[in-house]
Amino acid sequence: MKARIKSLAKEIKSEIIGVRHSIHSNPELSFQEENTAILVENYLQNLGLETHRISGTGVWAMINGELGEGKTIALRADLDALPIQELSDKSYASKNPGVMHACGHDVHASSLLGAAKILCSLKSEFKGSIKLVFQPGEEKLPGGASLLIKEGILNNPKVDAIIGQHVMPFINTGNVGFRKGLYMASTDEIYITINGKGGHGAMPHLCVDPVATAAQVIVSLQQIVSRKAKPILPTVLSFGKINSNGGATNVIPNSVSFEGTLRTLDEQWRAEVKDLIKTLVKSTAEAFGATADVRIENGYPYLKNDESLTSKLWGFANQYMGEEHVEELDIWMAAEDFAYYSQEVPACFYRLGTRNEQKGITSAVHTNTFDIDEDAIEDGCGLMAFLAYSALQE
Repeated sequence: MKARIKSLAKEIKSEIIGVRHSIHSNPELSFQEENTAILVENYLQNLGLETHRISGTGVWAMINGELGEGKTIALRADLDALPIQELSDKSYASKNPGVMHACGHDVHASSLLGAAKILCSLKSEFKGSIKLVFQPGEEKLPGGASLLIKEGILNNPKVDAIIGQHVMPFINTGNVGFRKGLYMASTDEIYITINGKGGHGAMPHLCVDPVATAAQVIVSLQQIVSRKAKPILPTVLSFGKINSNGGATNVIPNSVSFEGTLRTLDEQWRAEVKDLIKTLVKSTAEAFGATADVRIENGYPYLKNDESLTSKLWGFANQYMGEEHVEELDIWMAAEDFAYYSQEVPACFYRLGTRNEQKGITSAVHTNTFDIDEDAIEDGCGLMAFLAYSALQE
């Protein structure tokens, strides 16, 4: 079967690259993926599949094996793009100003369509079902995965396991990566406002300086990571935006707002650290004579790859790719809403290598120059199909 799937993947490679170009050149923001959803629906319907909408712009469909009932394996791809202006001279560059597929979701969607085509041609040779899930809104809270779960995507029929594939520009094309257990971090958004008393920069004694207070708060918050977090527990607390709300070189403003992100890999510690942040911010502001407003918006949970499922899929990947082409991934402190699925059913989220230094394809995701080595599309389609087929044989 490996040889057959490899042959089918090679056969449809150019077609799926064309699908990827169509999606890439017409990116749509989170929960606005209407045209992308229509493209997916049309492709699946041309394969003879019945499509269903979920959460507005989500699409799902079933491939039922003809050898009888069995397990249901879900394959998931995401559809949304990012608010980034693409810097590219490629013919398939984004046609939508300020919107770009900078995280590879065009690759995920087109690869899953390719896997669907392969699996449709094999359905007379397996029992059980494949549930194809094309999800909106991965890049925007509350995360499309959480909405799909609430609407029953993991039921009717009940999903026994779910598999997700994501591009990785730090892995060379021709390789893939797996990790068992904890893999990606939870993520929460932090919004803080320090309220002081503004005035002339030359008379700070008459003011309550929110700038100095905010600076002290940001520095003090790092003590939570260095002195409160267990050294063996990865924790990231970063602030990437600060606004003095009207200050100038000689004007102390009335308030300062800043925003950041909290990431970790333990839910109990995640809850504790949010309480520590609120307490420290308010007490530090009070010490400077200011007040503070703290809002922490809960984001995605940590992502855990099921040990048993991932071990099996890792073995199947070794068979399909060759052991020398399957890498062990490090823990990554980025976040993914696929984590919601991993909290509900056995899940495996693996990486597809898309890097090619000889072709100059090295940009990271979420940058305006991101692109992939499209030779990876063949593995993107074939491996996902092989993993699903093999999982059903267990």
